[in-house]
Amino acid sequence: MGIAHKYNYALVSLCFILALACSRQGGGNSTSAEPVKVNSAGEGVKIGIAKIAEHEALDAVEKGIQDEIAKRGITAEYDLENANGDLTAADQIAGKFKSEKVNAAVGIATPMAAALVSMMGNIPVIFSAVTDPVSAKLVTSIDHGEENVAGLSDAIPTVEQIGLFKQLAKIKTLGFIYNSSESNSLASRSLVEEGCKKYGITLESEPINTSADLRAAALDIIGRVDGIYVSTDNMVCSAISVLIQVCHSAKKPIFCGDPTCALNGGCVVANGINYYTAGLATGDIVADILQGRKPQDIPVKFLSPTESDLLFDLDEAANCGIKIPNDLLDKATYVFQAGKLTHTHRAREGSN
Repeated sequence: MGIAHKYNYALVSLCFILALACSRQGGGNSTSAEPVKVNSAGEGVKIGIAKIAEHEALDAVEKGIQDEIAKRGITAEYDLENANGDLTAADQIAGKFKSEKVNAAVGIATPMAAALVSMMGNIPVIFSAVTDPVSAKLVTSIDHGEENVAGLSDAIPTVEQIGLFKQLAKIKTLGFIYNSSESNSLASRSLVEEGCKKYGITLESEPINTSADLRAAALDIIGRVDGIYVSTDNMVCSAISVLIQVCHSAKKPIFCGDPTCALNGGCVVANGINYYTAGLATGDIVADILQGRKPQDIPVKFLSPTESDLLFDLDEAANCGIKIPNDLLDKATYVFQAGKLTHTHRAREGSN
């Protein structure tokens, strides 16, 4: 297979057909949700939305949820909360939502969603930006929700992304830094291991416990690797500027699975779902439930390949001695060059 064909194959493979419709066993919440009655004007609804931390991706989800609910004609009062990466705070937010008797509670990212599912009782919980909701025990299958739980996955094709990274950057040793206490990050590490094995790459991984550990981990690993892969790890993404500084100085490329983290430059390649679009899709689930649809009848939502973004930073590519082929540039949603982000013809309304 020629190089151009390999690039095209890798890109085609970057799709979210993660309907690995294997029926996996998990926990889930079995409490029946109370039906929510929205009046004819769509008024009188209170919705709690909580994110585990504040960064561009989760902020975009939060905005998309509210925009879609408004578009559906529902006038809601919102309680917007941020746990700032603190699991105790996540539990406190869940308790607050329960005491307020919100009509629906939305958890953005796995730890926040898990806190809501464990505490909300029969109040509907909608999760968003959760990579593997089955492993996180939010649902028992991607084919359906639970009696009071439904939502959206932000899973990305990690294995195929690593293959593309190898093609572009000729990496032989890959660095991966991850949150050792989050199930999504552990699931991502398994996929990174699978990708490295498939493409003959040596993996150097470094666990961290807080975002404050990221600089030390990056400095420790950077001399042993040819590039760094970043998944949709909220802890790493919330402090990605630190990682970008280390990699830029070492002239080592970053491939990021969350394009919103790369909008200010610093990642040679970023490919993944558009988080504003994810917010719109999550808001659609919330509105469906508020208007009478049962959570258990709603399969886990995955975004399609056309709802994903592809970004190239040509400045950082040049810094790392990498040339991006024109056939890939033609498929980009964003191009960062000469210190400026350009939205291409593929960029969607609502993107940052």
